[in-house]
Amino acid sequence: MSGRGRASVPCPEAGVDEVGRGALAGPVVVAAVVLDPDDVPEGLRDSKLLTVARRETLDGQIRRRALGVAVVELPAPLIDLWDIRRATLLAMSWAIARLEALPSRVIVDGRDRPYARLPLEARVGADRSVPAVSAASIVAKVHRDARMVAYAGLYPDYGFERHKGYPTADHRRRLVRHGPCPLHRRSFAPVARCREPAP
Repeated sequence: MSGRGRASVPCPEAGVDEVGRGALAGPVVVAAVVLDPDDVPEGLRDSKLLTVARRETLDGQIRRRALGVAVVELPAPLIDLWDIRRATLLAMSWAIARLEALPSRVIVDGRDRPYARLPLEARVGADRSVPAVSAASIVAKVHRDARMVAYAGLYPDYGFERHKGYPTADHRRRLVRHGPCPLHRRSFAPVARCREPAP
């Protein structure tokens, strides 16, 4: 988490977005970002529309120049305990609460509305139309991708460095072959159908 100190008066809006909701393995990651309206990085877009190199460049710019950045990740066991929707909403609420810069309002990508003690709007497609939400999508994506690449070193049988835990054909084949690892979400049907690995 980074920022320039909690503001005594409300700052511009915060953008909130999640990454990893549809994955079979790894955490769900939420980022909340308050941009400095006088210092907005150029080229902010939905993270899925950017190359890896461009995302990483923008991630660095956002973290250096934003008024506030907060990142929260919840691991697979908590997703299995609460279900993915509730886990994501909880992570969103925590990310908003952790912002060092107090925003005037919050815009969340999607339809779900997390709890926040601030005016909040849930807007479908906000990651493509609201710069602060685009920034949040970039920060969350870069954070989660780095985490999954690191996990690939611990669990090399699954190819996490390539598919990042999403249900690609390659991931599904590896899951059937090796069974779930501790990163897999056992409440998700494709994982629940697979055998546990031999001890």
